[in-house]
Amino acid sequence: MNIAVIGCGRWGSFIAWYLSRGGHRITIYGKKESETFQTLQKKKGNDLLSFEKDVCFSSDLEQTLKENEAVIISINSQGLRTLMEEIQVFQPEKKIFIFCMKGLEIETGCRLSEIAETYLSASNQIAVWLGPGHVQEFCRGIPNCMVIDSKDEALKKYLVEKFTTSLIRFYYGQDLIGNEVGAAAKNVIGIAAGMLDGLNLSTLKGALMSRGTGEVSRLIAAMGGNKLSAYGLCHLGDYEATIFSPFSHNRKFGEAFIQKEPYHQLAEGYYTVKALMTLKEQYQVELPICTAVYDILYHGADSDETLKSLFARSLKNEI
Repeated sequence: MNIAVIGCGRWGSFIAWYLSRGGHRITIYGKKESETFQTLQKKKGNDLLSFEKDVCFSSDLEQTLKENEAVIISINSQGLRTLMEEIQVFQPEKKIFIFCMKGLEIETGCRLSEIAETYLSASNQIAVWLGPGHVQEFCRGIPNCMVIDSKDEALKKYLVEKFTTSLIRFYYGQDLIGNEVGAAAKNVIGIAAGMLDGLNLSTLKGALMSRGTGEVSRLIAAMGGNKLSAYGLCHLGDYEATIFSPFSHNRKFGEAFIQKEPYHQLAEGYYTVKALMTLKEQYQVELPICTAVYDILYHGADSDETLKSLFARSLKNEI
Protein backbone atom coordinates (compact mmCIF):
# COMPACT_ATOMS: atom_id res chain seq x y z
CA MET A 1 0.00 0.00 0.00
CA ASN A 2 1.00 3.62 -0.51
CA ILE A 3 0.41 5.22 2.89
CA ALA A 4 0.75 8.79 4.13
CA VAL A 5 1.41 9.34 7.83
CA ILE A 6 0.37 12.72 9.24
CA GLY A 7 2.03 13.31 12.60
CA CYS A 8 5.74 13.49 13.36
CA GLY A 9 5.66 12.69 17.06
CA ARG A 10 7.00 9.45 18.48
CA TRP A 11 3.86 7.47 17.75
CA GLY A 12 3.43 8.77 14.20
CA SER A 13 7.12 8.15 13.53
CA PHE A 14 6.82 4.62 14.90
CA ILE A 15 3.83 3.89 12.66
CA ALA A 16 5.82 5.05 9.62
CA TRP A 17 8.77 2.90 10.71
CA TYR A 18 6.59 -0.14 11.43
CA LEU A 19 4.64 -0.04 8.18
CA SER A 20 7.69 0.65 6.01
CA ARG A 21 9.33 -2.45 7.47
CA GLY A 22 6.14 -4.32 6.58
CA GLY A 23 6.61 -3.57 2.89
CA HIS A 24 4.43 -0.47 2.51
CA ARG A 25 5.52 2.69 0.71
CA ILE A 26 5.44 5.48 3.30
CA THR A 27 5.29 9.26 2.98
CA ILE A 28 5.52 11.30 6.19
CA TYR A 29 3.70 14.62 5.97
CA GLY A 30 4.60 17.65 8.08
CA LYS A 31 4.51 21.41 7.87
CA LYS A 32 7.70 23.09 6.64
CA GLU A 33 7.91 25.26 9.75
CA SER A 34 7.70 22.30 12.13
CA GLU A 35 11.03 21.76 13.90
CA THR A 36 10.02 18.18 14.69
CA PHE A 37 9.36 17.48 11.00
CA GLN A 38 12.61 19.16 9.94
CA THR A 39 14.65 17.13 12.43
CA LEU A 40 12.93 13.88 11.49
CA GLN A 41 13.61 14.51 7.80
CA LYS A 42 17.23 15.53 8.35
CA LYS A 43 18.14 12.62 10.61
CA LYS A 44 15.85 10.11 8.85
CA GLY A 45 14.64 9.03 12.27
CA ASN A 46 14.75 10.00 15.93
CA ASP A 47 16.39 8.80 19.14
CA LEU A 48 14.45 5.52 19.02
CA LEU A 49 14.35 4.47 15.37
CA SER A 50 15.81 4.93 11.91
CA PHE A 51 13.71 4.87 8.77
CA GLU A 52 14.18 2.67 5.75
CA LYS A 53 15.83 4.51 2.85
CA ASP A 54 12.63 4.57 0.79
CA VAL A 55 10.56 6.49 3.38
CA CYS A 56 9.62 9.85 1.81
CA PHE A 57 8.86 13.24 3.35
CA SER A 58 6.43 15.87 2.09
CA SER A 59 5.12 19.29 3.10
CA ASP A 60 2.58 19.39 0.28
CA LEU A 61 -0.73 18.20 1.75
CA GLU A 62 -2.60 18.17 -1.56
CA GLN A 63 0.04 16.04 -3.27
CA THR A 64 0.33 13.75 -0.26
CA LEU A 65 -3.41 13.06 -0.29
CA LYS A 66 -3.43 12.55 -4.06
CA GLU A 67 -0.56 10.05 -4.20
CA ASN A 68 -1.53 7.74 -1.33
CA GLU A 69 -4.25 5.13 -0.96
CA ALA A 70 -4.41 5.46 2.82
CA VAL A 71 -3.85 8.35 5.25
CA ILE A 72 -2.88 7.58 8.82
CA ILE A 73 -3.33 10.43 11.29
CA SER A 74 -1.55 10.59 14.63
CA ILE A 75 -1.70 14.07 16.13
CA ASN A 76 -2.98 15.86 19.23
CA SER A 77 -6.68 14.98 19.27
CA GLN A 78 -7.70 18.59 19.94
CA GLY A 79 -6.09 19.59 16.65
CA LEU A 80 -8.00 17.08 14.54
CA ARG A 81 -10.86 19.34 13.50
CA THR A 82 -8.43 21.98 12.20
CA LEU A 83 -6.53 19.33 10.24
CA MET A 84 -9.76 17.92 8.77
CA GLU A 85 -10.74 21.42 7.65
CA GLU A 86 -7.41 21.63 5.80
CA ILE A 87 -7.93 18.21 4.24
CA GLN A 88 -11.51 19.01 3.19
CA VAL A 89 -10.25 21.83 0.95
CA PHE A 90 -8.69 19.25 -1.38
CA GLN A 91 -11.85 17.09 -1.47
CA PRO A 92 -10.16 13.67 -1.28
CA GLU A 93 -12.12 10.78 -2.78
CA LYS A 94 -11.89 7.03 -2.26
CA LYS A 95 -9.21 7.26 0.40
CA ILE A 96 -8.81 5.25 3.61
CA PHE A 97 -8.40 7.41 6.73
CA ILE A 98 -7.02 5.63 9.78
CA PHE A 99 -6.87 7.39 13.15
CA CYS A 100 -4.05 6.22 15.43
CA MET A 101 -4.80 8.58 18.30
CA LYS A 102 -6.82 8.52 21.49
CA GLY A 103 -9.05 11.32 22.64
CA LEU A 104 -12.38 13.12 22.61
CA GLU A 105 -13.05 16.69 21.53
CA ILE A 106 -13.35 18.93 24.59
CA GLU A 107 -16.11 21.25 23.39
CA THR A 108 -18.42 18.58 22.01
CA GLY A 109 -17.36 15.24 23.49
CA CYS A 110 -17.23 13.95 19.90
CA ARG A 111 -15.27 10.84 19.04
CA LEU A 112 -12.50 11.29 16.48
CA SER A 113 -14.24 9.23 13.79
CA GLU A 114 -17.35 11.41 14.24
CA ILE A 115 -15.30 14.55 13.61
CA ALA A 116 -13.74 13.02 10.49
CA GLU A 117 -17.11 11.99 9.07
CA THR A 118 -18.31 15.58 9.01
CA TYR A 119 -15.47 16.60 6.67
CA LEU A 120 -15.12 13.57 4.37
CA SER A 121 -17.34 12.52 1.51
CA ALA A 122 -19.07 9.14 1.54
CA SER A 123 -16.54 7.70 -0.92
CA ASN A 124 -13.88 7.75 1.78
CA GLN A 125 -13.50 5.03 4.43
CA ILE A 126 -12.68 5.52 8.11
CA ALA A 127 -11.00 3.21 10.63
CA VAL A 128 -9.29 3.49 14.02
CA TRP A 129 -6.09 1.78 15.16
CA LEU A 130 -6.04 1.51 18.96
CA GLY A 131 -4.66 -0.51 21.84
CA PRO A 132 -1.65 -0.95 24.13
CA GLY A 133 2.04 -0.55 23.43
CA HIS A 134 4.90 1.90 23.80
CA VAL A 135 7.28 2.93 21.06
CA GLN A 136 10.27 2.25 23.32
CA GLU A 137 9.21 -1.39 23.70
CA PHE A 138 8.13 -2.00 20.11
CA CYS A 139 11.48 -0.73 18.86
CA ARG A 140 13.21 -3.28 21.09
CA GLY A 141 11.18 -6.02 19.45
CA ILE A 142 8.70 -6.53 22.30
CA PRO A 143 5.37 -7.53 20.70
CA ASN A 144 1.85 -6.52 21.65
CA CYS A 145 -1.77 -6.84 20.54
CA MET A 146 -3.87 -4.01 19.10
CA VAL A 147 -7.28 -3.43 17.52
CA ILE A 148 -8.52 -2.04 14.22
CA ASP A 149 -12.17 -1.05 14.12
CA SER A 150 -14.47 0.48 11.52
CA LYS A 151 -18.11 0.61 10.51
CA ASP A 152 -16.94 -1.06 7.29
CA GLU A 153 -16.39 -4.78 7.91
CA ALA A 154 -14.48 -5.32 4.65
CA LEU A 155 -12.13 -2.42 5.41
CA LYS A 156 -11.49 -3.74 8.90
CA LYS A 157 -10.48 -7.15 7.57
CA TYR A 158 -8.38 -5.62 4.80
CA LEU A 159 -6.35 -3.49 7.21
CA VAL A 160 -5.86 -6.25 9.78
CA GLU A 161 -4.51 -8.51 7.02
CA LYS A 162 -2.23 -5.78 5.64
CA PHE A 163 -0.86 -4.51 8.96
CA THR A 164 -0.41 -7.63 11.12
CA THR A 165 3.19 -8.78 11.69
CA SER A 166 5.05 -10.72 14.37
CA LEU A 167 5.47 -7.43 16.27
CA ILE A 168 1.78 -6.44 16.38
CA ARG A 169 -1.13 -8.87 16.27
CA PHE A 170 -4.30 -7.03 15.33
CA TYR A 171 -7.81 -8.05 16.36
CA TYR A 172 -11.02 -7.08 14.60
CA GLY A 173 -12.82 -4.45 16.67
CA GLN A 174 -16.56 -4.95 17.07
CA ASP A 175 -17.70 -1.71 18.70
CA LEU A 176 -16.47 1.59 17.32
CA ILE A 177 -18.16 3.64 20.07
CA GLY A 178 -16.81 1.49 22.88
CA ASN A 179 -13.32 1.24 21.48
CA GLU A 180 -12.93 4.97 20.86
CA VAL A 181 -14.42 6.03 24.21
CA GLY A 182 -12.56 3.31 26.10
CA ALA A 183 -9.22 4.19 24.49
CA ALA A 184 -9.66 7.87 25.30
CA ALA A 185 -10.85 7.30 28.86
CA LYS A 186 -7.95 5.01 29.77
CA ASN A 187 -5.68 8.06 29.63
CA VAL A 188 -7.72 9.66 32.40
CA ILE A 189 -7.36 6.51 34.50
CA GLY A 190 -3.64 6.75 33.76
CA ILE A 191 -3.54 10.24 35.27
CA ALA A 192 -5.40 8.95 38.33
CA ALA A 193 -2.79 6.19 38.67
CA GLY A 194 0.00 8.74 38.53
CA MET A 195 -1.72 10.78 41.22
CA LEU A 196 -1.85 7.68 43.43
CA ASP A 197 1.88 7.17 42.81
CA GLY A 198 2.53 10.78 43.76
CA LEU A 199 0.59 10.31 47.00
CA ASN A 200 2.36 7.01 47.80
CA LEU A 201 -0.94 5.17 47.36
CA SER A 202 0.18 2.89 44.52
CA THR A 203 -1.36 -0.12 46.23
CA LEU A 204 -4.78 1.29 45.26
CA LYS A 205 -4.08 0.82 41.55
CA GLY A 206 -5.80 -2.56 41.60
CA ALA A 207 -8.99 -0.97 42.88
CA LEU A 208 -8.55 1.84 40.36
CA MET A 209 -8.36 -0.67 37.51
CA SER A 210 -11.48 -2.48 38.61
CA ARG A 211 -13.66 0.50 39.45
CA GLY A 212 -12.34 2.63 36.60
CA THR A 213 -13.23 -0.01 34.05
CA GLY A 214 -16.68 -0.28 35.61
CA GLU A 215 -17.51 3.39 35.28
CA VAL A 216 -16.20 3.61 31.72
CA SER A 217 -18.31 0.57 30.78
CA ARG A 218 -21.42 2.38 32.06
CA LEU A 219 -20.66 5.39 29.88
CA ILE A 220 -20.06 3.24 26.81
CA ALA A 221 -23.38 1.46 27.33
CA ALA A 222 -25.23 4.76 27.79
CA MET A 223 -23.76 6.02 24.50
CA GLY A 224 -25.04 2.98 22.63
CA GLY A 225 -21.90 0.86 22.66
CA ASN A 226 -21.18 -2.53 24.18
CA LYS A 227 -20.18 -2.20 27.84
CA LEU A 228 -17.89 -5.22 27.47
CA SER A 229 -15.64 -3.14 25.19
CA ALA A 230 -14.24 -1.50 28.33
CA TYR A 231 -12.78 -4.89 29.23
CA GLY A 232 -11.04 -5.29 25.87
CA LEU A 233 -7.67 -4.20 24.50
CA CYS A 234 -8.62 -0.56 24.01
CA HIS A 235 -9.30 0.10 27.70
CA LEU A 236 -8.53 -2.54 30.33
CA GLY A 237 -6.08 -4.22 27.96
CA ASP A 238 -4.12 -0.95 27.78
CA TYR A 239 -3.92 -0.46 31.56
CA GLU A 240 -0.48 -2.05 32.02
CA ALA A 241 0.98 0.35 29.48
CA THR A 242 -0.87 3.31 30.99
CA ILE A 243 -1.14 2.74 34.74
CA PHE A 244 2.16 1.04 35.51
CA SER A 245 4.62 1.79 32.71
CA PRO A 246 7.48 4.25 33.20
CA PHE A 247 6.86 5.33 29.59
CA SER A 248 3.24 6.42 30.11
CA HIS A 249 2.91 10.18 29.60
CA ASN A 250 -0.44 10.26 31.39
CA ARG A 251 0.79 8.37 34.46
CA LYS A 252 3.93 10.51 34.62
CA PHE A 253 1.86 13.68 34.24
CA GLY A 254 -0.43 12.69 37.12
CA GLU A 255 2.53 11.94 39.38
CA ALA A 256 4.29 15.19 38.42
CA PHE A 257 1.10 17.18 39.01
CA ILE A 258 0.80 15.86 42.57
CA GLN A 259 4.46 16.53 43.26
CA LYS A 260 4.13 20.02 41.76
CA GLU A 261 6.82 19.30 39.19
CA PRO A 262 6.78 20.58 35.59
CA TYR A 263 5.83 18.12 32.86
CA HIS A 264 6.10 19.12 29.21
CA GLN A 265 5.02 16.02 27.26
CA LEU A 266 1.52 15.62 25.80
CA ALA A 267 -0.88 13.93 28.25
CA GLU A 268 -4.11 13.46 26.30
CA GLY A 269 -6.00 12.52 29.45
CA TYR A 270 -5.83 16.14 30.61
CA TYR A 271 -8.10 17.16 27.73
CA THR A 272 -10.13 13.96 27.62
CA VAL A 273 -11.33 14.31 31.21
CA LYS A 274 -12.95 17.63 30.36
CA ALA A 275 -14.71 16.02 27.39
CA LEU A 276 -15.87 13.20 29.67
CA MET A 277 -17.58 15.74 31.92
CA THR A 278 -19.56 16.87 28.86
CA LEU A 279 -20.59 13.26 28.17
CA LYS A 280 -21.34 12.68 31.86
CA GLU A 281 -23.97 15.43 31.79
CA GLN A 282 -25.28 14.50 28.35
CA TYR A 283 -25.83 10.83 29.23
CA GLN A 284 -26.45 11.23 32.98
CA VAL A 285 -23.82 8.66 33.97
CA GLU A 286 -21.92 8.59 37.25
CA LEU A 287 -18.16 8.89 36.68
CA PRO A 288 -16.71 9.32 40.20
CA ILE A 289 -13.05 8.62 39.38
CA CYS A 290 -13.02 10.78 36.25
CA THR A 291 -14.84 13.54 38.14
CA ALA A 292 -12.25 13.41 40.92
CA VAL A 293 -9.43 13.79 38.38
CA TYR A 294 -11.28 16.68 36.72
CA ASP A 295 -11.83 18.49 40.03
CA ILE A 296 -8.16 18.18 40.92
CA LEU A 297 -6.86 19.32 37.52
CA TYR A 298 -9.34 22.06 36.70
CA HIS A 299 -10.72 23.29 40.03
CA GLY A 300 -7.68 22.97 42.28
CA ALA A 301 -9.35 20.45 44.58
CA ASP A 302 -7.09 18.95 47.22
CA SER A 303 -5.78 15.75 45.65
CA ASP A 304 -5.38 13.76 48.85
CA GLU A 305 -8.85 14.61 50.15
CA THR A 306 -10.54 14.24 46.76
CA LEU A 307 -9.13 10.81 46.01
CA LYS A 308 -9.74 9.56 49.52
CA SER A 309 -13.31 10.88 49.38
CA LEU A 310 -14.03 8.14 46.86
CA PHE A 311 -13.89 5.77 49.84
CA ALA A 312 -16.60 7.74 51.60
CA ARG A 313 -19.16 7.10 48.90
CA SER A 314 -22.29 5.17 49.82
CA LEU A 315 -21.81 1.42 50.34
CA LYS A 316 -23.04 -0.78 47.51
CA ASN A 317 -22.68 -4.18 45.86
CA GLU A 318 -19.47 -4.55 43.88
CA ILE A 319 -21.17 -5.85 40.72
